Amino acid sequence: MNAAKTPDPVSPLADIGFYIDVDGCEATARAIDFVLQKLPVRDRWCVEFGAGNDSHGSTTHRLIAGQDYSAVLIEGVPEKCRYLHKLYENNRKVLVFEKFVSFHPEDKDCLDRILSGTPVPPDFDFLSIDIDGNDYHVWNAIRQYSPKLVMIEFNPTIPPEVDYVQPADASVNFGNSLAALVRMAKSKSYELIGVIGVNAFFAHREYYGFFGITDNRVEALWTKRDCVTHIFSGYDGRIMLSGCQKLPWHYSIPIRESKMQVLPGFLQKYSFTRRDRNLFMLLSEPLNFGKKALRRLLNIK
Repeated sequence: MNAAKTPDPVSPLADIGFYIDVDGCEATARAIDFVLQKLPVRDRWCVEFGAGNDSHGSTTHRLIAGQDYSAVLIEGVPEKCRYLHKLYENNRKVLVFEKFVSFHPEDKDCLDRILSGTPVPPDFDFLSIDIDGNDYHVWNAIRQYSPKLVMIEFNPTIPPEVDYVQPADASVNFGNSLAALVRMAKSKSYELIGVIGVNAFFAHREYYGFFGITDNRVEALWTKRDCVTHIFSGYDGRIMLSGCQKLPWHYSIPIRESKMQVLPGFLQKYSFTRRDRNLFMLLSEPLNFGKKALRRLLNIK
């Protein structure tokens, strides 16, 4: 039996993790170049939101500046949008919109509506989604466009087996699990082809075969899971941690095992009795425990 084929470790699509000593933006740019070169035909259109105000960090700037790509760039923050207007003021192939993309398909600011007023073809080459939270919902809301390739941010602290979607709320910045994005992508005829840092790459099923991948499970392609913190408990009730044990977006503030304990030390024991449980409830929720004890005493249901 032939072994399942996954991206070569030296491939631009090989995962690099989050805590890395290389330029993550450069690694992402190389991966984008690599996946685009795999396409049998290209229309040289790309779409990015939020596009930001950093040409080095932009996922589409190299395509625009070096590969003659036309682009639609969408950014909701006014000062960042002004930067984009200034950067591309002499490039008629770049359309800049100051908008926050909606995740409701019927809204005037959903991606379908925004792109409908542009020359972007329905199966344009490359879509980049990085809005720090509602990425899942804005992609899910797209109905009229099927880009050949999609790059989308996910929350790398969520383990690969967890299917988590954050609330569809513009004020929330939780992020979504890779497993949830893969599930939704399959419903839209996309397949996972690689992971670079916090970005997942998907190819429309029509083009998936050009990547030569036969095992595209999350566990096979997302290999450097250096942001995941695992939590588990011992038989004695002690909470233990393994893995990252840091908050990646908060200057790596440590997640301390000592702060995660549910049971006080004197109750952390294997021979835990009902009396121990009652003592814990009395200590942790005295008001609740007192009410329940009073009801039992008075035989009140």
